[in-house]
Amino acid sequence: MKKFSELYSDSGNPKVRLSEEEYNIIYQYREKTKPTERRILVIGDLHCPFDLEEYHQHCVDTYNKWNCNQVIFIGDVIDNHYSSYHETDADGMGGADELDLAIDRLKRYYKSFPKADVVIGNHDRMIMRKAQTSSIPTKWIKAYKDVLEVPNWNFTERVVYDNVQYIHGEAGTARTKSKADMQSTVQGHLHTQSYTEFSCGRNFKIFGMQVGCGIDFSSYAMAYAKAGKKPAVGCGVVIGGKTAINCMMEL
Repeated sequence: MKKFSELYSDSGNPKVRLSEEEYNIIYQYREKTKPTERRILVIGDLHCPFDLEEYHQHCVDTYNKWNCNQVIFIGDVIDNHYSSYHETDADGMGGADELDLAIDRLKRYYKSFPKADVVIGNHDRMIMRKAQTSSIPTKWIKAYKDVLEVPNWNFTERVVYDNVQYIHGEAGTARTKSKADMQSTVQGHLHTQSYTEFSCGRNFKIFGMQVGCGIDFSSYAMAYAKAGKKPAVGCGVVIGGKTAINCMMEL
């Protein structure tokens, strides 16, 4: 929450309807009640520019509702449909247009969550894979954050907080991965799954969480799955590495 003095517009007028005194009361209360534990919002696969329009607001609302203080994108923030190893839509966008639109769609996420970890998904790394196939040295390849114009995002293959691992999830389900690694695991990749399952032993308790996704199922890039289940549109919240909550979006 910003200080009142930071809320003035270019014209010199405050951007809030509250008086400075009223605003400061709320500001001081929130500062005193900031959570001490890590409260992570986990955003599902976006596949920009083929993300669902309402999903961004759902993520913002979830972040505020659960008083989160950190954000992780669980992978596949872009789709790269034009460069897929599978059949592409002959009437779809070309590479430059799709990338430009994806960058534009990501801008609102970057504005809302300027600092975040981004787990690299299989769709994100598609161009890198094709570069490797063509024997192009990595020195020729720009960093994800530079291409997507999100300089403060940290792109990584895997990240661990509070002994919970966050991965994209290409090796299977969260429930099987958590048991195989004996570590709480949060992942995306599987668009139709959203759940949290705990495994408890005598001396430990771990969970596997599938966070759902934010894809637009009606887009041509998702035509490959049109005969399957509809996606589970939602995100997740992990509190202190102990509590995992699935937050589904109203459709």
